[in-house]
Amino acid sequence: MWKFFKNESKLNTDMSTQNLDGAAVPRLETVIDIPERLFIEKDEVVDKVAKSSSAKIESNIEQLFDFLDRNHETKGYEDALMNPDFSHMEQNILALKNELARNIRRVKTFYEDFIREIDFHIDSRSRGGLVDIVDELKMKRSIAESHIVKVIEIEEDAANDRGDSQGMIISYTRGFKNGLSAISHHSILKRF
Repeated sequence: MWKFFKNESKLNTDMSTQNLDGAAVPRLETVIDIPERLFIEKDEVVDKVAKSSSAKIESNIEQLFDFLDRNHETKGYEDALMNPDFSHMEQNILALKNELARNIRRVKTFYEDFIREIDFHIDSRSRGGLVDIVDELKMKRSIAESHIVKVIEIEEDAANDRGDSQGMIISYTRGFKNGLSAISHHSILKRF
């Protein structure tokens, strides 16, 4: 594209200069090749960045909801078959709650960092006069803030044994009790 930037040395006899004797001396022309992608941002690159950023936002809140929606009944059932003690069930419920707390901390940390990053971009792009970009960044910030509010609600509900987090506890407990019933049914009730 830009031949004067091409990384080649060429002998150019068309534009020769003359030495003191009047003889034509070929002039050495250096051309450096700099790719266009370094100076011009293509739409597809911008789209990829926007999609990956959007996917990260959705994936964090979605990962938390996926964990909450996971059915723990099978795990409870299998745990009861291995160790049919209620203290074992209580320990495993505590482990589930701790895993939920770790997931919540991870998601909150992501959103807090993401909001700080957005704030930097808002400030920087505002100074550059990029009004449309700033408005879009503010919208992304608003979405991230609404997600973090929901994460905080889930955290408070989990601490008070209510809300969305109770589904995983209920499914685990149901599975554990079904496992205890299966043990009783198989070892005692089938004898008569």
